[in-house]
Amino acid sequence: MTRFRLTIEYDGTPYMGWQRQPHGPSVQQAIEEACQAITGEDVLVYGAGRTDSGVHALAMAAHVDIEKDIDAFRLGEAINAKLRGEAIAILDCLEVGDEWHARFDCIGRRYLYRIVNRRAPLALEQGRAWRIPQPLDAAQMDTAAQLLVGKHDFTTFRSAHCQSESPVKTLSALNVERDGEIVTVIAAARSFLHHQVRSMVGCLALVGMGRWSADDLKDALEAADRNRLGLNAPPDGLYFVGADYAD
Repeated sequence: MTRFRLTIEYDGTPYMGWQRQPHGPSVQQAIEEACQAITGEDVLVYGAGRTDSGVHALAMAAHVDIEKDIDAFRLGEAINAKLRGEAIAILDCLEVGDEWHARFDCIGRRYLYRIVNRRAPLALEQGRAWRIPQPLDAAQMDTAAQLLVGKHDFTTFRSAHCQSESPVKTLSALNVERDGEIVTVIAAARSFLHHQVRSMVGCLALVGMGRWSADDLKDALEAADRNRLGLNAPPDGLYFVGADYAD
């Protein structure tokens, strides 16, 4: 039995999310079925995170155990061949030790959220960014974002369906940058609550529009009440950027 570490890129638009679902296609299912077709084995693919329906990944980390005698390069190439037609690509495939775990060994996760700040509709990036027609003050958004950095009770920014044992998380970074009409929000933490990044981005957008102040954002955080959430951003602009490991 050999354990392989996969680095995966995908467009989340056609999928119900990373995790297998009984009511629609998922990224995990597509990769598991590709591995089964290659090896004849029933396998489980473990990811570093679980992205929602419509959320994308630039470099999702995952692992899979294979009994068949196959090297990492051939396995990666074979999975990509089986995934032809899917919006999924294996960027890298490496052999790792049996003790390495994509989820439990992960010490940091990073997300990027892309906003296109313009009045014109999206022709090329439909489903891959959030278009906001109102002018955004990215500098004010970044200033307000720093109020969320650190250890907090993020109940306000937590989905009602979140399965995390605690709403307390430590956000190591939250930065807002503008490059022309593109506004990006970059978030980093050991782990996130369900919908946390989208909820934070939605409220920061309200700050950028001038509808909320930094104090309003702080009050919403301290309320620890989901009913105080101002806006939940759509999944379109959210990307899992990468997972960090001690090695």
